[in-house]
Amino acid sequence: MADVPHFPVLRAGKEYESLDTVELVNHRDGTPLARVSQANAGIIRRDLKKAAKNAAVLREVPVRELIERCQTAARIFLEDELIVGGEATQTPEQYVAALSGTSGLPHALCRANMQKNALVMREMPTILAGLMRGMDPTVLDDGQGEHGGVPVWYAPAADTLGAVLPSNSPGVHSLWIPSIALKVPVVLKPGREEPWTPMRIARALMAAGIPGEAFSLYPTDHEGAGVVLSECDRALLFGDARIAEKYAGDPSIEVHGPGYSKILLGADQAAHWRDHLDVLYDSVAANGGRSCINASAIYVTAHAREIAESLAERLVALAPRAPDDPAAGLAAFANPAFAEAMDAAIENGLAKGGAVDVTAARRAGPRRIERDGATYLAPTLVHCETLEHPLANTEYMFPFASVVEVPQERMLEAIGPSLVVTAITKDERFVEALLASSSIHRLNLGPVPTSKVEWNQPHEGNLFEFLWARRALQRASAW
Repeated sequence: MADVPHFPVLRAGKEYESLDTVELVNHRDGTPLARVSQANAGIIRRDLKKAAKNAAVLREVPVRELIERCQTAARIFLEDELIVGGEATQTPEQYVAALSGTSGLPHALCRANMQKNALVMREMPTILAGLMRGMDPTVLDDGQGEHGGVPVWYAPAADTLGAVLPSNSPGVHSLWIPSIALKVPVVLKPGREEPWTPMRIARALMAAGIPGEAFSLYPTDHEGAGVVLSECDRALLFGDARIAEKYAGDPSIEVHGPGYSKILLGADQAAHWRDHLDVLYDSVAANGGRSCINASAIYVTAHAREIAESLAERLVALAPRAPDDPAAGLAAFANPAFAEAMDAAIENGLAKGGAVDVTAARRAGPRRIERDGATYLAPTLVHCETLEHPLANTEYMFPFASVVEVPQERMLEAIGPSLVVTAITKDERFVEALLASSSIHRLNLGPVPTSKVEWNQPHEGNLFEFLWARRALQRASAW
């Protein structure tokens, strides 16, 4: 393993090599890609005792300088050869190849996610304007500002933002990046197969002049992840429905579970469904279907089977390709057991009756595909007869969605909590009801894919309000 780079722990910007390491390998052929140091829970706990000191270093930098440095880091992240650990470096192309090798994403999707993370750094002024509702960001320098002509005061609610991160898509890192401009250091527990992106982002930001004290990166086990969640003042947690339910009541932890994002085709647009097939396709298939903002259900008032069959015709063209093929849009599963479990769950759901996999008759073989040492799940579109079917509101980590016929008056009560809802309708009364719904986190009105992100709107939660607290201040008139 002499030629395999060492991937260190970052402790407030300083490298640490542990005796306990994990080998990262290419999921296709088992080729070693890195030797990753592991941080135990004790190290993380000790380091977090210095959280206030590290935060003070970051807060000394004026916010406008932090914004400029983030913008500089965007170019560095995309273009420069950056340190991995020790003397080992990584070019952008080497980063893409390594990321693809451990995550299963094809190179084209790795690059698309690279652009997404760079965009967050480059568009930091726009993102802060959205998070802070147009308030001048200099309020972060001294806590005093003005909003709508009214004086306001803010104080930091956290010295650290912890994040327990997944391995499925590097785009999730766009959610913690603004913490740096908000003057709160990050404590990151990367996904086991995806330490590449948080390290590259941290290296780019440090190369642009952000203090190293702002970045701690701890590849660790379940116990270490628990310390990140319990000992950091605020934390982001990414996980499945079980994890989301477990931590849902903790106000210091913002949980990012399944999105259950949906498309609603209103009764007034039912006859025009063919005009919206591009939106349906992009919503289901963008980023290989791996994002929480991909549509997992399509509710229509009529023509459900026709819509499902037409969309299926387009989805089946999304097939496995070589990872470096520029046209590749379907991701492999780095852990084949996940694909096997999902495939079995879908088949079990179909066996209950009342649902049909309309893509099955259109693809050449089974849903689960083995190709060149990798495991894929072919895009799957299921037509469900009723909302009560177990596959009618299910989310999987590949292009999967259900199509269900639902009367418009039942749609809002049926959707349940949904991260993104695209409502294709011009019915004003329906739009008013949608705007008033507490089940919808982000609402797209009109033919906008669920996967489209506007960076002047918070993606999920409001990081500024999570990390900073507004406070009242009264001063004696003569003081």
